[in-house]
Amino acid sequence: MNICSHIDKDAMTSIQQETCLARTIHTERVEKARRNSLPTDDQDKLVNLFKAMGDPTRLKILFALASGEMCVCDLASFLEITESAVSHQLRILRQLYLVANRREGPILYYHLNDQHIEQLIGIGLDHVRE
Repeated sequence: MNICSHIDKDAMTSIQQETCLARTIHTERVEKARRNSLPTDDQDKLVNLFKAMGDPTRLKILFALASGEMCVCDLASFLEITESAVSHQLRILRQLYLVANRREGPILYYHLNDQHIEQLIGIGLDHVRE
C-alpha cells in the first residue's frame, strides 16, 4: 500500500517543499551554526523570556505597563481578574526582570524594567501585522 495515497495533494506538495531532495550535508554550514549557537544558559533565559511573553495575561500586563506604571489594583481592574491572580503573574514577570516596582507609601507601582521589553513587543507586533 502506498502511504502517500492517504495524504492529500496540497499536504504532499508542502512536505516535498520542506524536504531536502538531495541528501547532502554542508559541513561548513553546520560548523558555522555550531560556532554561532547560543550557550545553554542564554538559551534557557531566552526560552523563559518568550514563554513569559507567550502567556496572554502576562502579555496584557506588559502591554498595559508600556503606557505607564500601574498598581496591582489598577491591573486587576484593567484585566478583570483578581488582585491575587495579577500578583502571581507579576511575580513571574519580576523574576525574569521584565517588570520592576517602586513603593509610594503603602502602594507598589509596577513598570517595565527597561525599554527592551517595549521594543520586543513592538517588533513582535510589527511581525504579526505584516
